[in-house]
Amino acid sequence: MPYARESKFPFDRPNEFIERLLYQTEKVILGKREVVELAVLAFLCGGHVLLEDVPGVGKTMLVRTLARVFGADFKRIQCTPDLLPSDVTGVSVYRPHTGQFEFRPGPLMAGVVLVDEINRASPRTQSALLEAMEEQRVTVDGVEYPLGQPFLLLATQNPIEQEGTFVLPEAQLDRFLLKLRVGYPAERHEVELLGRLQLRHPLEEAKPVLLPEELLELQQEVRGVFVDDTLKVYLVKLAAATRSHTDLQWGASPRAVIALMRAAQARAFMAGRGYVVPDDIKSLLEPVWAHRLAVKLDARMAGRTAESVLRGIAAAVAVPATRYGAADGGAGTKVAP
Repeated sequence: MPYARESKFPFDRPNEFIERLLYQTEKVILGKREVVELAVLAFLCGGHVLLEDVPGVGKTMLVRTLARVFGADFKRIQCTPDLLPSDVTGVSVYRPHTGQFEFRPGPLMAGVVLVDEINRASPRTQSALLEAMEEQRVTVDGVEYPLGQPFLLLATQNPIEQEGTFVLPEAQLDRFLLKLRVGYPAERHEVELLGRLQLRHPLEEAKPVLLPEELLELQQEVRGVFVDDTLKVYLVKLAAATRSHTDLQWGASPRAVIALMRAAQARAFMAGRGYVVPDDIKSLLEPVWAHRLAVKLDARMAGRTAESVLRGIAAAVAVPATRYGAADGGAGTKVAP
């Protein structure tokens, strides 16, 4: 049966609730509905986000706005080439009067962490984030310290062609649920932004919609959204197609398959459904998987990209018929297998 929510919070009308989240975010981020929806989706399934674009298009402001709307504790890490791992994770300080070491937590110990211009940090510092992103903890001087819950890391980066940047390692890219590009605003939205900024910053108008414990409750509900076994097979077949594709050096990892399933569950929840349909998976294929794939040099020279490869795979892999139709309101209408 499709998943039925049993929540102690009044989330029985997810469409209305999601609209409140989007409305508050769009007070600040104008004309970027798709980007905002995907960022909210990442919060709902507890995934990290990489925002790549040129400076000044609102990447940092999007993260700050989301942290406020979701009512989360917020910290910012400004990356520079001389940033040390201990500046990020924290450090143990010796206290002579007690004869013991005291742990001073770094900015990673927050609900929402903005890692600004992540590709300006050295590879050594970038690697300090791997444990936090995957295992929700940091290790300092051999001692493990759990991170708070919820924990979401959102990183911004400028295109790698710019001076003074480092390419993110594949292991780190694979830990980001989504990679998004904000892009320049349309003329009418830019004019409206100038008007809003004339007297005060629109971020002051964005109001919290959630408490941290309510976000955790929502994340648990999203994980309970029903995924039919046929769709799990479909996810694995899509991954297998990337692993054997002649244009790719390597394909989607098992972590990537799990990430796509989680994202599809969140998309279904945002649409007010208790079950995933194939379109939930197909629509998220590029933002969830494209940054994890490496296109071979000869394919790149021929103009092929990870996005174009994924579009071809989506068209080639047969979409399964599921037990639940897309418009049955969760009642479970049978369709032919």
